[in-house]
Amino acid sequence: MSKIGTLNEKPLHASLKEWYAQPESQFEVKVDGFFIDIVQGNLLVEIQTGNFSSIKAKLKKLTQSHRVRLVYPIAYEKWLVKFPKGGNGKNTRRKSPKRGRVEDLFWEMVRIPELLANPNFSLEVLMTQEEELRQHKENLNWRRRGWGRVERRLLAVVDQILFEEPADWLRLLPKEMGEFTSKDLSEALGISKKLSQKMAYSLRKTNVIETVGKQGRANLYEVQR
Repeated sequence: MSKIGTLNEKPLHASLKEWYAQPESQFEVKVDGFFIDIVQGNLLVEIQTGNFSSIKAKLKKLTQSHRVRLVYPIAYEKWLVKFPKGGNGKNTRRKSPKRGRVEDLFWEMVRIPELLANPNFSLEVLMTQEEELRQHKENLNWRRRGWGRVERRLLAVVDQILFEEPADWLRLLPKEMGEFTSKDLSEALGISKKLSQKMAYSLRKTNVIETVGKQGRANLYEVQR
């Protein structure tokens, strides 16, 4: 295995790269002017722990002539570690009551929906257990009472969900939905209305679902036949 390059990586990104690597993997290989996280044969693997806007142009360019897989972690379970204010005392660690789910990827996927139908593009969600380190800073958002995230650390990968073709996205939809609105999708999956709207928008761009009419002011969708 080639030596893993870091390029000033954050701990979560570096750990996921090491976890995902295969014996034949190469790291930080320059392809078409871009450094690629992992090259496995003719597959280019990019690990993205932040928003998709920053990698959109890179993915669109590379998928014109290469097979590209975007790997995205979602924290199924998370422990919050807080450094003491002023550096005095002990760190505190508690488990967050929130649990991530695969549908959370649509908060970001809405930024690159056109790639979902590209045969050169695939996406793999890694459901993880993570630690999130937080530090107190007086000028941060009041809703967090001054606590801001410093970094994320990987504890374990508990599941992998791979989407390689449009039909794979059908697994996210409840069976026998028939015609539905984003509200119906929200209620069936137990997700927020805002997230269900982003999910419906992305899946429509992928040609997995299509708009077939209106129900009041809401779009009415159906799985594309």
